[in-house]
Amino acid sequence: MLTLNSLFNHSNLMKKSLDVVWQRQNVISHNIANVDTPGYKSKSIDFEARFRAALLGQGGDGFVNYVTHEKHFAFGEERVDPMKVQPIIVQNDHYTMRMDGNNVDIDQEMTQLAKNTIMYNALAQKISNELTRLDTVARDGR
Repeated sequence: MLTLNSLFNHSNLMKKSLDVVWQRQNVISHNIANVDTPGYKSKSIDFEARFRAALLGQGGDGFVNYVTHEKHFAFGEERVDPMKVQPIIVQNDHYTMRMDGNNVDIDQEMTQLAKNTIMYNALAQKISNELTRLDTVARDGR
């Protein structure tokens, strides 16, 4: 049976991804703004690996445990709801590039900014296409 939630589930996952990309954009911008701040440690977003594990299961093979009734046997891996996976801001303390303790690598940050901008634009376009398709369906294909 098709429900409204299942109809928009794909869009909800894309929205979540778009939110994370937006948050990453803010973190990268903050790193760039602090490139000359003594003692500043760069930050990054930890999300994709945990999100992929929630979608496919920890082993990445797509086989996860779906328990729909309390009397069902649990086997394999327990499924984590991908919508409940939250991005984590991680401070990068493992290296320092300069004598003043700052570890922002401007070349790496600019590369990450360009990559993130491309991802944001691709997700925004995909969501726009989804909404256009829904609009077409709502208008009976006209």
